[in-house]
Amino acid sequence: MFDNLSEKLQKVFKNLRGEGKLSAENMEAALREIRLALLEADVHFKVVKQLIEAIKEKALGEEVLASLTPSQQVVKIVRDELTKMLGTHTARLRFASEPPTVVMIVGLQGSGKTTSTAKLAKWLVKQGNKPLLVSVDVYRPAARKQLSVLAKQLGVSIYEGPEGENNPVELARGARRESMQLGRDIILVDTAGRLHIDDELMGELGQLKELLNPTEILFVADAMTGQDAVKSAEQFHQRLGITGVILTKMDGDARGGGALSIRAVTGQPLKFVGTGEKPDAMEPFHPDRVAQRILGMGDVLSFIEKVEQTIDMKQAEQMQRKLIENDFTLEDFRDQLKQLRKLGSLESILGMLPGMGALKELKNAKVDEKELTKIVAIVDSMTLQERWNHQIINGQRRRRIAKGSGTEVSDVNNLLKQYAQARKMMKSFQGGLASGALKKGMKFKLPTMEDLAKFR
Repeated sequence: MFDNLSEKLQKVFKNLRGEGKLSAENMEAALREIRLALLEADVHFKVVKQLIEAIKEKALGEEVLASLTPSQQVVKIVRDELTKMLGTHTARLRFASEPPTVVMIVGLQGSGKTTSTAKLAKWLVKQGNKPLLVSVDVYRPAARKQLSVLAKQLGVSIYEGPEGENNPVELARGARRESMQLGRDIILVDTAGRLHIDDELMGELGQLKELLNPTEILFVADAMTGQDAVKSAEQFHQRLGITGVILTKMDGDARGGGALSIRAVTGQPLKFVGTGEKPDAMEPFHPDRVAQRILGMGDVLSFIEKVEQTIDMKQAEQMQRKLIENDFTLEDFRDQLKQLRKLGSLESILGMLPGMGALKELKNAKVDEKELTKIVAIVDSMTLQERWNHQIINGQRRRRIAKGSGTEVSDVNNLLKQYAQARKMMKSFQGGLASGALKKGMKFKLPTMEDLAKFR
């Protein structure tokens, strides 16, 4: 989302590094470029003004101007001020002193409230909580049915109410009763939205707030709508008193300024961001990590967290040994492909790695999901012997595999050719450094969160 902003800011810093010495003049020029980059990214003009003034005050200090590495200090100042604007610390979800905790999900129609409610439930389950969902949107056709389908897919409890019940307040009251009976510690209330804010909507939400006394009122903002999302968040906060924001579609192509402005305008923290369509594509918002990504520093901590949550580390170590010993079968190839797909898109992964944002040819690379699905189907159509020994796959077997996977023989041929080339390349490393390290008993592992924290 922040690609264009990141690219322009990195250009400013590169120009500063080219200066022999930092002066008030070239710093003013850099600040003009930073201001323009933020405005073009759709950051609220008042927020831009405050941010530039804060950066200018610190960047033109004697300590920075006299420094041997002034451009690096300016980068640090911009990062610190961006982080401060976004909230400084990660805002945690608050819980009631006595369960159940009630969380109202509010926002305009089409912002993604229902899917965000389901994603938040999925995240809470991972944290060891037992959420209960309820939809009180009795106006939008199939809104309650949509949440019911999502809840069943995720295996999360949902209160659907008596047949024919169309009173939002009664549905909310029934959900609270059921949560006590089932021992659920959190109630997620998916409320109704409108295409615009009106008194009827706010009156209904006010009634629900009075009845439920929610610990959190989370406003769902669509990042793709830019300043409209900021205005809506401000109005909801004035009328209802929101306690935080869920930002959806952070993986989109919008300029991203709304994301940077909401916290500064409303004074309420961004708590979660939606990063894709999958049920687990929601994560806490980390201001410091987002600031680093905007400045092209990557987000290694989030990358490691994602790997730790997604990849079976024991299986990864076994695969590493197989790669070094050139014992990598088609079955291993398929299993690795399935694990890597869980990490998300190539673009999102590259965005977490320092310096990768500047590589346009990698940044714009897209992986065709249909091709990946086709590869998995082809390997699944093979017998165990064929997966372990690709050399026995003759013409007759190839035709059978193609028919079984719903593909063409040419697709099977291409896969086998690519696999053979990969094995040949791996074989060239045999007896080399990797093999020697393995024989000496060296162990390879991903750095832990504690290891990475030392370098922050």
